Amino acid sequence: MPFDISRCSLYLCTPDRQDLEYFVSECIAGGVDIVQLREKNLDARVLIERARILKRVCSDRGVPFILNDRPDLALEVDADGVHVGQDDAPVELARTILGNEKIIGLSTHTNDEFDAGLNERVGYLSAGPIVATPTKPGREATGIDFIAHARNILGAQGNSANRVPFFVTGGITPATIPAVVAAGGTRFVVVRYLTESDNPERSARELRAAIDRAIAPHEL
Repeated sequence: MPFDISRCSLYLCTPDRQDLEYFVSECIAGGVDIVQLREKNLDARVLIERARILKRVCSDRGVPFILNDRPDLALEVDADGVHVGQDDAPVELARTILGNEKIIGLSTHTNDEFDAGLNERVGYLSAGPIVATPTKPGREATGIDFIAHARNILGAQGNSANRVPFFVTGGITPATIPAVVAAGGTRFVVVRYLTESDNPERSARELRAAIDRAIAPHEL
């Protein structure tokens, strides 16, 4: 049974690290509900090995595991999906490799890319980075108005069952979440607030609490 990605709201994107299994387990315990391994510097065989570790960790906890960039390796490790960027393998190629049941995410950085992404066979879009971040060197910040655009485009679709969920990226912390929610974002990709934490479970709980607090008034 495929995961309902629309129910996910706290998305960990992590590079490989020595304590990978422990770190991701702690993040999930704190409230992370989707995990991506994004590692640009490993040979394919090593990346497969590391991805299999996270696939097991995530499967044991009922959380989808996404591999960055490589639909071929996502197929090899039976990942729950793959995330591709604008310059990576096309969505349709990823869909051909992985089939209809897997999750495919696509990065978008402009209004036009977001609008075009809604016409692709994706499970979700990411939008951002809303602020400049060292995890995306050379990538200009989109600003918060990008999130308002995404909200408005999706709002124009009404309550369609086919509406594509989107995750906001770029400098997400408990302090920045309220402004993003006010602009229309309800799902968040987090890197540094978790990867640089000395207590990842606690940090994940702080993020989860901030999301719940910010969203609650909008659900009344």
